[in-house]
Order: sequence, then C-alpha cells, then structure tokens
Amino acid sequence: MKPKVMIVLGSGTDYIVAKKAMNILEELKIPYDLKVASAHRTHEKVKSIVSDSLKNGVEIFIGIAGLSAHLPGIIAANTHKPVIGVPVDVKIGGLDALFACSQMPFPVPVATVGIDRGENGALLAAQMMGTYNEKIRSRIIKLRKGYYEKVEKDESHILNNIEGNYYSPIKIEIPEPTRKTANTKISDKNALVSVIPGSYSDMKITKKTTTFLDRMDISYDLNVISPIRYPERFQEYIESLETVKLFIAISGLSAHVTGAIAALTDKPVIGVPCALKTYGLDSLLSMVNMPPGAPVGTVGLGNGGNAAILAAEILGINNKKIEAKVKKLKGRSINF
Repeated sequence: MKPKVMIVLGSGTDYIVAKKAMNILEELKIPYDLKVASAHRTHEKVKSIVSDSLKNGVEIFIGIAGLSAHLPGIIAANTHKPVIGVPVDVKIGGLDALFACSQMPFPVPVATVGIDRGENGALLAAQMMGTYNEKIRSRIIKLRKGYYEKVEKDESHILNNIEGNYYSPIKIEIPEPTRKTANTKISDKNALVSVIPGSYSDMKITKKTTTFLDRMDISYDLNVISPIRYPERFQEYIESLETVKLFIAISGLSAHVTGAIAALTDKPVIGVPCALKTYGLDSLLSMVNMPPGAPVGTVGLGNGGNAAILAAEILGINNKKIEAKVKKLKGRSINF
C-alpha cells in the first residue's frame, strides 16, 4: 500500500497539528506518509522528499509549519501536484505563518487552511481525491455528518443545563432537504469548475482565473451570485452543479461566498480573497479560518491566477492532459 498523501513537518513541534491530519486520514482510510524537514535547514531533503514521493505515487502534499513557514511554498515550487499549507501558531497568533503559506507568487499556489487546522488540511486533501474517487467521497459525507451530530449534542448538553426562570424554548422544525431546479442559467452543464464571484466588483480578479482556466482547456461555469442577497437562489444554484468537480469563490469583505459553498458541498472549495477594505485582511481571514469539517483552500489576496493553477493541479491528479498543461505552464516539465 503506497501513500497517496505526504505530510511534511517543518519541525518536530508541529506534530501536534499533524496528528489532527493523521486522525482524519485514518478515518477516511487514505494511505499517507509523514516526514520532518526544514525548508531552511534541510533544503535538499525537502526536494528529495518531493521527488521520491512523486516516484512512489503521492498525489497530494500537506506542509505544516510555523514562523516564516516557507515549507509549503518550497514543496509547491518543486511539484505539479496540489500542496496544502497548514500554518502553525508559534508567534503572533500564527499570522506570520498564515501569510507565508497563502501569499505565494504565480504560478505556485498553496491551498492554505486555518491556523493549526491539521484536520481541515487532511479533509481538503480527501476532497481533492474525492473528485475522482466515489468511495472516498462517500466517507467524507459520513464524516461531515458526524460534525453535524456533534453540534446537535453540544446544543442538547447546553440546553439541558439552563436553569433560568425566564428561559422559554421554542421548538425548531428542520425540514427535510429538497432539491429544487435552479432558476439561474448554467452556461456549461458539463463544466468541471464553478467560478463564483460574490459581486461584480470582483470581476477583475475573476478574469485572471478564467483566463488561465481557458489556457488549460478546463471547462467552467461562471455566475455572479451572493448568498447574502439571494440565499435561496444561491443554494439552488450550488446544488444544481452535479458535474462540477470543485468550486472557486472570489470575494472581498466578509467573504461569505466561500463559507456558504463549503457548507453546501463536500467538494473542494478554493477561495480567492479580494482587497476592498482593511487591505483584504477581512476576506483573507474569513476564508481561511473555517471551522473543522468545512475547509477552504485559500490562495493569496487577489491571486485569481493561482486559483486556476490550483484547480488544474487538483483535476490533473486524474487527468493526464490537464496535468501536462500544468507542467508546461509551471515551466518544470523536464524536472517532473
């Protein structure tokens, strides 16, 4: 049994975060390996881990590191496979590591998840594999149901211990989910990728994404729709995209688009934060720091091009033509 996921730690102190990832991969029955290598102190070892992993069939890398956290980026610079970055809180709340992981130059994306969120890193890796493996996808659905049940148990525990004299609970009726026909027109019913800007002000960044999807001959559907302004229409649209393998959400401010998609699908979600206010930190932090069970692979601020490259890397796991185009675009086809 060869590993499909390679976890690389920047130091031994990152193991506590890696353990969260390992637990998820174990539950989802995904073979993995783990190595410890520093991007700065053992640079050649990192490169050897990447090259030997590719020779042995590894499909996805997870780099876990704190401080300057260059490890995921160094891995991404040496492979055409998807790289997930898990920043670790060592100093200043892990913000240094978060920026180092996410703010990668084109065309070297790192799908960054929340600080210390090893479990989301592993779940995102599983979602990437689920784009072509139905068994893994069915396990993901079961796992996510467990997160839902935990919320219900937590609520029950809290409510059973409330002793206020004026506490007056009402009964909440949760309807069974029903699939409705989307009123929004789908431009390509066989699209592999759904690109969703939250507003028309995000279209400049969106153009970068679609330009590179076109260059790699990846079919996509594009729809400007907000879960805040049109919640029912938004949900109907997401649920109607049956052939889509993954989503790219592009949004500024509170970036509700990414969270809403992640709540409605078990497929990979790539987030592109846009800088409208506070230098884009609001949208970046909103996208990346998702709770356990709902990961968003976040790229750098305004880096729509890297979102397209990441989408191609994910699809290229099981598509040789797309894989070849990624290699060519990254300019490293000779080395792979």
